[in-house]
Amino acid sequence: MDLSFSDSERAFQREVRGWFAANTPGHLRRKVVTGQMLNKDEIVQWQRRLDDQGYLVVGWPKEHGGSGWTPTQRYLFDLERAAANAPVGLSMGVIMLGPVLMAFGTEAQKARYLPRIRRCEDWWCQGYSEPGAGSDLASLKTSAVTDGDDYVINGSKIWTTYAHWANMMFCLVRTANTGKKQEGISFLLIEMDRPGIEVRPIVSIDGEHHLNQVFFTDLCVPRSNLVGREGQGWEIAKYLLTHERTSIAGVADSKAALANLYAEAARRRAGGRPLLDDPAVRIKLARAEIDLMALEYTNLRVLSSTAAGKAPGPESSLLKIMGTAVQQTLSELSVEFGGEQAWPWYASGALGETDHAHAMERYAFLRAATIYGGSDEVQKTVLARSLLGKTAA
Repeated sequence: MDLSFSDSERAFQREVRGWFAANTPGHLRRKVVTGQMLNKDEIVQWQRRLDDQGYLVVGWPKEHGGSGWTPTQRYLFDLERAAANAPVGLSMGVIMLGPVLMAFGTEAQKARYLPRIRRCEDWWCQGYSEPGAGSDLASLKTSAVTDGDDYVINGSKIWTTYAHWANMMFCLVRTANTGKKQEGISFLLIEMDRPGIEVRPIVSIDGEHHLNQVFFTDLCVPRSNLVGREGQGWEIAKYLLTHERTSIAGVADSKAALANLYAEAARRRAGGRPLLDDPAVRIKLARAEIDLMALEYTNLRVLSSTAAGKAPGPESSLLKIMGTAVQQTLSELSVEFGGEQAWPWYASGALGETDHAHAMERYAFLRAATIYGGSDEVQKTVLARSLLGKTAA
C-alpha cells in the first residue's frame, strides 16, 4: 500500500520498530510465528512491559493513561508490532471493557478498574454468549433479580474465553422481561471468586483449553457493580462490540502473516524448485494480498472517521466479516505450504519444531473466526439493515 507519511511520522515509526526489535523476547516471537498459544504468565508479563513503555492503552484518552497518538501513529505502531512478530497482548480489558467504563461507568468504577486493566492486575472475561442463544445476544436468559443491595444471578454463559484464568467478568444479564427483549438487559461486573460460580472447561478443535462454560447459581453481586443504567445493557453491548469488531479485523497481523508466507514460499521447495515459482501458488498469494489491501483501506477509512469524532458504525461489521475471512485464508495457506510439517503430530515435537508445527492448530482455531464476535450472518444482517435504512431515507 502506497501511503505518504510525514517526516515526524516516519521518525515515530523508526522509534517503535527499534523498541520492538530490542524488547520482544525471542521465545514470544517464535510462538507468534508458529501460531502457538502464549500462557497466562507470558501474556501478563508482556502486557506490563508494553504498559511500562506507554505502548498498551494507546487508544485511551490521555487522562486515563492513553498515548494521545493520532490514528496514523496507532496504525504505524500496530504495523511495526506485527512485523516484529510481537504478541498483540490481552484485549478483553484494554479494547473492550476500558472504553465501556470510560463512556458509561461511574467515577468510582473508572478509578478502580482502569488502572488495574493497564497493569493486568485484573484478568477479564466476557459473559455474553449463552447455550441456545449464540450470536442472538438479545435472547439471553441469565437472570439478575434485585434483592436489597444485591442482584441474585442464575443462568449460564458459554464459549467464555479464559474464564478459567479470569478473576473478573463483564456480563450481560436479564433484569426485566417486559417490552422488547433488548430492553431488559443490563451490564454487570462480576468477581469470579464469589460463591455460586462454576467454570467448566471446553477443549476446542485445536486441542487447546481457552474456552469454558460458566454456571451461576444464586450468585450475589452488589448492585454497585452495574455499569450504566438498569436496562441499558443492550446499548452498552453494541458500543463494546463495535470496538471488538474493528480490532478483530487484524490487519497488521494478517500483513505480517502474509509476509511470512511469502518468505516461506521462497524458501520451501517442491519438485526441485521454490514454491514461489509455482504460478498456482503465486495466484493464491496475490488473491490473499488483494483482499488484505482492500481490508486495510476500509480499516483506514474507519480510523479516519473515528479521528473526526464519529463512533464506529455498521462498517465495523464489514471489517469483522472481511478480516476474519482473510485470517482464515492465510491459515489455510500456512497448512498448504507446510505440507507434512503441518501435520498435527508435529506439534508434539516428534519430528522437531518447525515454522508450521502449529499451523493445523491455528487453522482449526480460526474456523470459529466467522462465528465469534458475532457470526457472519449476523454482521450481514446489520449491514443490510443499515443500507436499507439509508435507501429508505
